[in-house]
Amino acid sequence: MKIDNNLKNIFDSLYDGILIIDKNGIVVYTNPSYTRITKINKEDIENKRLLDVRKDSHLTKVMKTGIKEIGQYRTINNIKYIVNMVPIIEEEKIVGGISVLNDMQDIQRNLDKTLAILDNLKEKVKILNKSKYNFDSIIAVDKNSIELKNYSKKISLNDSNILISGESGTGKKVYAHAIHNGSNRASFPFISINCATFSKENLEKELFGLEQDVFNSENTRGKIGLLQLVDGGTLFLDEISELDYSLQTKLLHVLQEKTLTQIGGLKEIKVDFRLICTTNKDLLELVNQGKFRKDLYYRISVIPLNLLPLKSRREDIPALANKFLKDLSIKYRKEISFSEEVMKLLSNYDWPGNIRELRNIVEFLFNISDSTVITVEYLPDYLHLNKKSKNYKN
Repeated sequence: MKIDNNLKNIFDSLYDGILIIDKNGIVVYTNPSYTRITKINKEDIENKRLLDVRKDSHLTKVMKTGIKEIGQYRTINNIKYIVNMVPIIEEEKIVGGISVLNDMQDIQRNLDKTLAILDNLKEKVKILNKSKYNFDSIIAVDKNSIELKNYSKKISLNDSNILISGESGTGKKVYAHAIHNGSNRASFPFISINCATFSKENLEKELFGLEQDVFNSENTRGKIGLLQLVDGGTLFLDEISELDYSLQTKLLHVLQEKTLTQIGGLKEIKVDFRLICTTNKDLLELVNQGKFRKDLYYRISVIPLNLLPLKSRREDIPALANKFLKDLSIKYRKEISFSEEVMKLLSNYDWPGNIRELRNIVEFLFNISDSTVITVEYLPDYLHLNKKSKNYKN
């Protein structure tokens, strides 16, 4: 077997060690990196039968059987390396074999570099992924709200998984942030991800990451998943009902075993985080429909927290409306307030969109009002109609 000069030039420039044998097991080529890694000089191995020089070599066996061996650990003169061995096939016949070597010290240096990057990323995640709200951010005037807020403070002190349910716009995200800030994990990352905004494949990559593949040029960097970056902190999965069924299985394994395996990897990686999930759907009904795993449901709902719609805690409405209006007044340096009649109408409306709808209405009224007092003529028609309902209180 002869090595083409162009191919030889390519092999000579590689940082990985290369050794090639012909069909008779004779070494026909080694590149400079092979000598660098193994400390075996070219003249001591080339044109010699490989098994005479390296009695423990597997390459001759690979060449004869046609079965490649990947990621094999080897040692020469106390030098450790990893070797990949494959047969060379021409016109459906095996004509030789090739070994590609990677020095373990090089691999360790890359690993150390990767671990340093991971540690750096974790520190950045701690800074960038701080939770935005605490319990002071939660306005609770209504008796039901006060009880819920106190209950949430109590459950924030442990590590049990929490499932926050409630209609859209009731403040589930704010409660998730506040619970993290009230926990002993507050100084660690708070990472939020909405399960409804990712495809199954992309969400899996985001959560679990990709194993670095030193033998695949398309994935030499890998990807660190959020389940690793959140280590020590709180993972917030919004709209957990939208999680793909197969990912539900993988998440269940992580919660049970406290370990994960990256996509394309084999190594079990230890993880430590608290899980808070939210949903505006009936998860038990989804369980009955076979769309959500029952065992995962019980894992994520160790502590259930149900947020009431705004119409069930009407005493919060004036406080919330005034808070939103005050924030706008400060931001735009424009002093403005509600008239008494407007506040009555706001307090007696059912708010199907809950807090989110109330905030939007307040912003709308702030923008269209020409005076320092928001009066009834600025209200949308449906709020005017509410004045005629039986719920309106003078």
